[in-house]
Amino acid sequence: MDHTARMVALLARMRRERNGAVADTMRYYGTAYGLNYGVSLPTVRQIARSENRDHTFARMLWMQDVRELKLAALHLAEPERLTPEEASWWASGLVNSELAEEAAFALLRHTSHFPAIFAAWTKAETPLLAYAALLGGARSTQLTEQWLQPTLEAIHRASGETARLVAQGAAALLEALGRQNGTSRQAVLSTVDPFESSGNPEERFIREELLWRLS
Repeated sequence: MDHTARMVALLARMRRERNGAVADTMRYYGTAYGLNYGVSLPTVRQIARSENRDHTFARMLWMQDVRELKLAALHLAEPERLTPEEASWWASGLVNSELAEEAAFALLRHTSHFPAIFAAWTKAETPLLAYAALLGGARSTQLTEQWLQPTLEAIHRASGETARLVAQGAAALLEALGRQNGTSRQAVLSTVDPFESSGNPEERFIREELLWRLS
């Protein structure tokens, strides 16, 4: 079966699970999909995982303006082929918060190239890339205190309506870092303690979140 036929078959499986009511109530930040069947995320994951990983096929799916195919692409891509250069290609299709979250969960955290991607994406002008990188960092087995400073810089760089999104990603990463051991926990809490008197509402949000998450 060639890639086109395989995509048609995959889409047919997704369409059988469509739910227009769910699609109408979805909430996410960023660009809307051209086509959205409203298939639940667990179902999309289940269908995608029944397929064999195929990076070329995944790239083909990622180029389609169909929610379910783009989400499936993140599960079919081969993590070790996600070099920093390859990640920059995928970055152009990361157009909303749902895709950013799923990219972190399904793909970013699994690649050994993640530290380099994290360094690049946390500095990116596009907040969704920083959001994905921070969420991926929170789930990565490569998480280290060296990521603390880039996380703070990402927080300071964020502004406007996207700032809370980046703050949520930062809170997730800092919580994961703080749970590694007592030393990391103290480092995180010491870092966010000055946020109590900050004029930045996102910094105050992060401090409040971490105080109860790491209590």
